[in-house]
Amino acid sequence: MSDLIVAPHEHGVLRLFHLDMRPEEAKFLREPGAADQILGVEGLDPAQIDVFPVSDLEDLGLFGYLNEGCGVSKDQLDRAALEGVEGWVMVLRSAAFGGRAATLRPDSKVHLIGLYTEEATNWTGGAIETESAKPFSTPQSVPQDDQPRRIGSAVLAVIALAVIGGILWLIL
Repeated sequence: MSDLIVAPHEHGVLRLFHLDMRPEEAKFLREPGAADQILGVEGLDPAQIDVFPVSDLEDLGLFGYLNEGCGVSKDQLDRAALEGVEGWVMVLRSAAFGGRAATLRPDSKVHLIGLYTEEATNWTGGAIETESAKPFSTPQSVPQDDQPRRIGSAVLAVIALAVIGGILWLIL
């Protein structure tokens, strides 16, 4: 499968593009719909597209941005090649497509550097074997007596009657 073909329901894939254009043109790609035009697709989510100059990354660099910031494993990245990239880049996440299939037809000023997959979180876990994790592990206590305690209700009723009586006595 080509790196420019997006599968339906694709998840956790990053496409890194080098932008061979003036800074003003690259900044314009941050506007809604601009990236759609230059990539030849419609309906991209602009929140899932990053356009920035590599110089903004300072000491982190593209390698660090992809590894530490985007969760791409080191074995997928070529440090030397990424350190050689200068100018503006665009990071396109698969979430930008909203689960739809697409074929990218990028403009001649846009060059694919690489396709990377994010490390997925492993949500599986072993069984918890502590005593407190077992169902019904706490001792069940039986109530001491079956007679309800209504002393609180009786006291509240007496106080309410006293207040109402006091208000009536003041009014009359």
